[in-house]
Amino acid sequence: MKAFNLDLHLVTDRGLSRGRHLLEIVRAAVAGGVSVVQLREKEASTRDFVELGRVLAAELKRSSVPLLINDRVDIALAIGADGVHLGQSDLPYATARELLGPAAIIGLSVESLADARAAEQLDVAYLGLSPVFATTTKNDIKAPLGLSGIRAIREISRHKLVAIGGIDAGNSGEILLAGADGVAVVSAICSALDPTRATRELCRQLSVARQRDVKQPAPFPTR
Repeated sequence: MKAFNLDLHLVTDRGLSRGRHLLEIVRAAVAGGVSVVQLREKEASTRDFVELGRVLAAELKRSSVPLLINDRVDIALAIGADGVHLGQSDLPYATARELLGPAAIIGLSVESLADARAAEQLDVAYLGLSPVFATTTKNDIKAPLGLSGIRAIREISRHKLVAIGGIDAGNSGEILLAGADGVAVVSAICSALDPTRATRELCRQLSVARQRDVKQPAPFPTR
């Protein structure tokens, strides 16, 4: 599996993009420092999905930012994407791995401690913790995990954790401090008036949180 930076994922949503083309949003996010782009198209036809995916794949080949496809392994294969993000009801991980090969990035959504435990046997690139906070960008998800849910999953999981759901620059830092390795956002970038600036602010907040999380040397014992 190729190495990649999972700090900040952009999950696309054309309905939240203020009428702008997704290519414009993706270019702006890449300029701001986003590390992964996940193309999510729940309403598009297969033909439209493929055409949009090819446009984004060609754009992202100019950078080191991988393109993941939400749910659709067939689309990922058709456009030569770097991998997929699977939900609990999507194609099983083992089948996706067989189809995509050993180099593909495969992430898996988990919505509970039980889901995370079940994923321990899988060699996924990361687990997507969903949702952390209440969100309006998806309506088929369970109750929010909250920061306590991140901590609980961190304690039992060997995998990298990427949190999604209700995340913005104001709360992204506390999510890392709770144990996540990265965050994924939708409206915080797609709906931003200035997506580049919004991405840079998210990156800044994540950097600040990482600096806060650096362990300080233990003090000398006192007598």
